[in-house]
Amino acid sequence: MPQTVTNSLATLIKPRRRNKQHQSILLPIYLYDNIINIPTPPQLTTSIMFTLPQHHLHQATTIRYRHNRDHRIYCAITTQVKTRPKLEPLVINTTTLATPPKADDPSLKSTWSHRAWVGAGCGTVLASLASSVVGSYDSHIWLEPVLSGFIGYLFADLGSGVYHWGIDNYGDASTPVFGTQIDAFQGHHKWPWTITKRQFANNLHALARVVTYIVLPIDLVFHDQPVVMGFVGMASGCIMFSQQFHAWAHGTKSKLPAVVVALQDAGVLVSRSQHAAHHKQPYNNNYCIVSGVWNRFLDDHKVFEALEMVIYFKLGLRPRSWNEPNSDWTEEAEDSPVTYVT
Repeated sequence: MPQTVTNSLATLIKPRRRNKQHQSILLPIYLYDNIINIPTPPQLTTSIMFTLPQHHLHQATTIRYRHNRDHRIYCAITTQVKTRPKLEPLVINTTTLATPPKADDPSLKSTWSHRAWVGAGCGTVLASLASSVVGSYDSHIWLEPVLSGFIGYLFADLGSGVYHWGIDNYGDASTPVFGTQIDAFQGHHKWPWTITKRQFANNLHALARVVTYIVLPIDLVFHDQPVVMGFVGMASGCIMFSQQFHAWAHGTKSKLPAVVVALQDAGVLVSRSQHAAHHKQPYNNNYCIVSGVWNRFLDDHKVFEALEMVIYFKLGLRPRSWNEPNSDWTEEAEDSPVTYVT
């Protein structure tokens, strides 16, 4: 098609950007066969259709040429306006900042239910130890039950570290079974001093309930096995009281009983200085809270880091310790509103 004809067509069919209705234009154009080379027998009608590209996302144009046998070309143009996308208003959800519990907060107080469960847990542990002592006396064996009790003590420290690592790094308050513990430990990282404000039964009742459910059936079945009872009694007792050992690790030396300070200094209970390292960046070490005897081995050999890599590549779950410290990992002082990172 000659350039002059092409320019004329482009001028006639140029779409209007702000037209919001469909348009239909019929343009008779008188051209000769020697101008536009469309060989058409007189008895036939030929149609040629093409679509111009969309213009600025507003409209698309379709052009249809019809070449009749009377050597006329009719150009029909249909322009369809595309509607703009509907813009949704920006909604910002606000979250109320959590505040630390006060010293007289009911959540820190023991209830009669708490005391009942702690009593049941203590009774279960004492039953295990008593069965071990009685069985040892009757069978005249002492070394094996004592050794099994020591292994139970080591097992409790390792178990406390694995459990502490798990709830520190995975899940949230909505996680089944463990959600309450996970939420409590996250709050503990922000206000670690609150554990020293909890009353005894309030701090121990959750673990005492678990010990009662699990250990009591074992006591009934293996009561005549002193070696088994030695392991079960020492392990379950240390696990149940691990939260109290944890609370002592957050206490000040001047306020702790002398015997507790002596056991901490001897390494029998987790020390204050060792556990303080857990509350410092990068927040991924010293998880064990019974004696802390496993902490150096686990940290030096990067056991938990290896487990985190396995879980990430198998399940795609990132531990919280991989993230930069934020408000969830920022410790607030007890008597000051100033927030600081330790």
